[in-house]
Amino acid sequence: MPSELEKMLSGELYVAADPQLVEMRVNARTLLSQYNTIPFEQTGKRQEMIGQLFGKAGKNVDIQPPFYCDYGSHIFASDNLFMNFNCVVLDCAAVKIGDNVQFGPNVQIYTATHPLIAAERIKGPELAYAITIGHNVWLGGGTIVCPKVTIGDNTTIGAGSVVTKDVPANVFAAGNPCRVIRELKTQ
Repeated sequence: MPSELEKMLSGELYVAADPQLVEMRVNARTLLSQYNTIPFEQTGKRQEMIGQLFGKAGKNVDIQPPFYCDYGSHIFASDNLFMNFNCVVLDCAAVKIGDNVQFGPNVQIYTATHPLIAAERIKGPELAYAITIGHNVWLGGGTIVCPKVTIGDNTTIGAGSVVTKDVPANVFAAGNPCRVIRELKTQ
């Protein structure tokens, strides 16, 4: 029988109150409370802690505090990631982030969701679906990325957008819901 962690990571209904999941979240919160108080000039210390928290942290990962996540271990960041202040990543499923990605302030990445039918939702089990952000992507400030979304390479998402569906590569997309505004020339 699969564990609640295995169910969570495979997109099945799972119980978030499971002791293993609670322990993982407590460990992440402990690291985050330390991370968010590291003095600005101690870049190496912040990089080291992100390496402990994330499932993968490439070179030059710069996350401005405060930063919040559920587990951290399901965040897989490639090289040259910049997250501005106050970003939130609910990583109940995998969050894969390509090279050279920039997050504006207050960007929120949500893999977590709940059943839509109230009778099912109030029973308690939750759902989570992976999010993939391609290479060379810029998420403008206040962007929200919803579960099960893929954002293609070289794409820019305008500030304040709510991304509910996949966005192709090489476009500028914005709005609520987010939609493609125009294609971007590649070099």
